[in-house]
Amino acid sequence: MPIKPTTRSSRMGSVVRRSFVAAIVAALTMGTAAACGGGSSGGGDQTIKPNSAAASLVPAAIKSKGSLVVAADASYAPNEFLGTDGTTVEGMDADLAKAIGQELGLSVSVKNATFDAIIPGLANGRYDLGMSSFTDTKEREKTVDFVTYFSAGTSFYEKASGGPPITDLSSLCGTTVAVESGTTQEADAKGQSKKCTGGKSVKVLTFNDQSQANLAINADRAQVGMADSPVAAYQVKQSSGAFKLVGTPYGTAPYGIAIPQGNGMAKAVQAALKDLMSNGTYNQILTKWGIQSGAITDPVINGAIS
Repeated sequence: MPIKPTTRSSRMGSVVRRSFVAAIVAALTMGTAAACGGGSSGGGDQTIKPNSAAASLVPAAIKSKGSLVVAADASYAPNEFLGTDGTTVEGMDADLAKAIGQELGLSVSVKNATFDAIIPGLANGRYDLGMSSFTDTKEREKTVDFVTYFSAGTSFYEKASGGPPITDLSSLCGTTVAVESGTTQEADAKGQSKKCTGGKSVKVLTFNDQSQANLAINADRAQVGMADSPVAAYQVKQSSGAFKLVGTPYGTAPYGIAIPQGNGMAKAVQAALKDLMSNGTYNQILTKWGIQSGAITDPVINGAIS
């Protein structure tokens, strides 16, 4: 089915992470917060020596300013979320962005942005990279370039106290689903609704961020949530038993780093990622966040499956 150019995805070490419990309490709607142990090296915390071969591929305009501005919608833990200070973007994508910057000899600033504003922000020069659990799709490749770096599918979740018997997309008929706006989950749920029979359509509630979708389920405004598999699993784990995973994950596809089309930066990012994969840093970052099952071994430019 067609997917909007701005749709998201199918969007542990000793670092601070936010507890999902906060996301289901009305007074603390911003999502996950809880500390997770003492100090360690690895992932985005270590210093990486610049890779001269990769750095030589950086376009002159970016090389001259010496920095990268990376956009992420920080509501999608553990991939990207706000730290306890309420402003610092943390998570897998933030760590990878900083590691890529070090490989290329560039400083990195990761900015929190509304998901739907990231690709337009790349087009108008506000951001240099978009790292926000974007699925690389052929439709999006008409607008931006991608470098693949992770593999994820979609999972279903609902309140642990009870919900409809969800097994796959077809079982959503007759239910109310909460999703983040602009995601492929939104497109999938709406597409499934058109296939439903007997007047049992899918009512799709869309929200600006994942925390709001979670709150809707907790408040019984929606019965089912849909999110990228690592995100759904992380949030269920952090919910203190409030939510559970249901059904079978589907739609495995690559995440891609979004880059302004044709500016040459994709080759530099690809080279940096290849080195991070070969020197072990990439795996350290994924392991730090408990999502190493989504690791890939060969980052490609514009590698959309569909």
